[in-house]
Amino acid sequence: MIRIAIEPHDPPAMRPLARAIAELHKGAVAAYPTDTLYALGCAIDAKRSAEALYRIKGMEKSQRLALICPDLSTAALYAHFSQAAFKMAQRVFPGPYTMVLPATREVPRVLMDRRRRTVGIRIVNHPVTAALVRGLGRPLLTTSAIGADGELCIDADDVEEHFPRGLDCLIDSGSTPGGVSTVLGAFGEEIELLREGIGEVP
Repeated sequence: MIRIAIEPHDPPAMRPLARAIAELHKGAVAAYPTDTLYALGCAIDAKRSAEALYRIKGMEKSQRLALICPDLSTAALYAHFSQAAFKMAQRVFPGPYTMVLPATREVPRVLMDRRRRTVGIRIVNHPVTAALVRGLGRPLLTTSAIGADGELCIDADDVEEHFPRGLDCLIDSGSTPGGVSTVLGAFGEEIELLREGIGEVP
């Protein structure tokens, strides 16, 4: 596992950021900070890496990955936003929220809830991962770094302890708030609270 230290400045230092982006371009499975806790992920088109995410975290196939997008225009390629959903997205993004929305045809099968054809979208408020996904030029498939014992990984040392094998790259940007995102379901013009997290319920 390559450990890359990137201070959480805005903008972050270019040399270590470029190294992390290069690893993702090569198909790396990475761990990185968010505005909630650390997460595990890979580039959206890295199919084998997506399969590896399930093994590394011990996830069931019924459990869905989400997408970290750089902005709303990119998110709109993968999710259908009603007028109400778009207004809500403008309010909560970037921030500690996940919005579950109807999926477009661009969404890989590994992401989609087949019963409802939905996808989870995140736009994070963390300078390093925001710059990472912008530099990558496409979304990250992502899942929270939560150990088998349910412990939240709030820093890089936690990630190394709970996920000692399988990761290719670990981006060390210090501590995160240490909570889960607030999840909002946006189906049609109705917005539903699916899970309360550290984002204030709008």
